[in-house]
Amino acid sequence: MKKLLLIILLSCYFGTFSSASLANTILVLGDSISAAYRIPVESGWVSLLQERLDEHRPGHYTVVNASISGDTTAGALNRLPPLLEKHRPDQVIVELGGNDGLRGLPLKGMRDNLQAIIDLSRQQGADVVLVSIDLPTSYGSHFNQRFTQVYDELEESNKLPRVSLGFKLLNDRNLIQEDGIHPTEEAQPLLLDVVWPLIAPGVEREG
Repeated sequence: MKKLLLIILLSCYFGTFSSASLANTILVLGDSISAAYRIPVESGWVSLLQERLDEHRPGHYTVVNASISGDTTAGALNRLPPLLEKHRPDQVIVELGGNDGLRGLPLKGMRDNLQAIIDLSRQQGADVVLVSIDLPTSYGSHFNQRFTQVYDELEESNKLPRVSLGFKLLNDRNLIQEDGIHPTEEAQPLLLDVVWPLIAPGVEREG
């Protein structure tokens, strides 16, 4: 009887340990596009991501939204080390660069910062997903092309999965807020649908 009880206790212990070890943490390092700017936080695409993951694998995924409206690549790079130390993410979604472009900051600095973010995340053992955005056409085609090229080069040189949450995706005026830049609440499910295949491939199969 005692031996049977011991087996049951050990099974429960190791079963709990195994479940915990299977948990995945996803860190979203972004700016206002991921910080639910001027919309309810629970309606943002990052919150919707947690909901969808919970539907497929309850308790298996934890999404940490470390996005700050107005953040630049330099600001996010400074914030990243303690975030990696605290959360130990399995995956880091990098959605940054928009504020660098809007402020006319040097694109080389933006590229170097993003590369450092990628390197730090990978050194921690996390997979990285790159999310790019577009600048308004008022910034001029030449600058916009150079801006987009930063993401192109990072994607190619680092062999990264990448999606764009730019204006080509949100071509319906009802999907953009009055400022002409930020997605509306109605646009958030669309953003999630675009990012989803790269964030959690196989989740639906696992569920």
